[in-house]
Amino acid sequence: MAKITFIGIGVMGGPMAAHLAKAGHDLTVYNRTKAKAEKWVQANGGKAASSPAEAAKDSQIVITCVGNDDDLSAVTMSRDGAFSTMASGKLFIDHTTVSARISRQLSVEAEGRGIHVVDAPVSGGQAGAENGALSIMCGGSKEAFAAAELIMTVYASRIVHVGRTGAGQTTKMCNQIAIAGVLEGLSEALRFAQASKLDLDKVYEAISGGAAQSWQMDNRWSTMAKDEFDFGFAVDWMRKDLGLALEEARTNGSTLPVAALVDQFYAEVQQAGGGRKDTSSLVSRIAKARG
Repeated sequence: MAKITFIGIGVMGGPMAAHLAKAGHDLTVYNRTKAKAEKWVQANGGKAASSPAEAAKDSQIVITCVGNDDDLSAVTMSRDGAFSTMASGKLFIDHTTVSARISRQLSVEAEGRGIHVVDAPVSGGQAGAENGALSIMCGGSKEAFAAAELIMTVYASRIVHVGRTGAGQTTKMCNQIAIAGVLEGLSEALRFAQASKLDLDKVYEAISGGAAQSWQMDNRWSTMAKDEFDFGFAVDWMRKDLGLALEEARTNGSTLPVAALVDQFYAEVQQAGGGRKDTSSLVSRIAKARG
């Protein structure tokens, strides 16, 4: 059993940290909102710290799951960040979805301190975190990954070492690029079926067993048909992720015309007040046929 620090215990980090506590690990948690950390401790045990530096002191492993590049930089490399108290030979795992650039920056900073780093963004949403069934894509050295994998198996059903530092983040970008295209196609197909006055349940039954089948179709078709979007992965988060992918594309020379277009469609959903709705709310920007 390891002494672990978990920084960022929101809708994703909270359940992940809880799985570690249930597995018998010694948890110290930190969250920017102190009350949230204290509530987590009341429910799961362990202890709460007043700063990332305090939380990381004497821990064997530090795990982060925060909001964005700036948040990650603050909890790691600032004056009271975790790196200031982590000893040489310790392991740092980051589950935040951030730019590949900051992942590489963190790796360089950590290497100078003798800290092993794995960038490990996740897919599977809140349900995946709560059920311990996340998919994790990892970047870092083989040695760092091997150590991290032993811990991550507690809350993941699939863990893949993709390559060097930053590869986990760029793979997560691939994930979001693919989801964006699938959801736009699904949205158009559903509206087309409605305009054709088809039985949507029968349409799903007919097409979900063939080449059109996808996770989004199986899990979102029925709720999209009923205009239910108050759950799941928020549009605001998707726009952040697509922004990271578009930024990286400018660096690696790739073109993402569909992702860029869908990103603008999501901007329309945001402007209509749907920023916190599930990404399947993309269908809401396509008007239903009259009559």
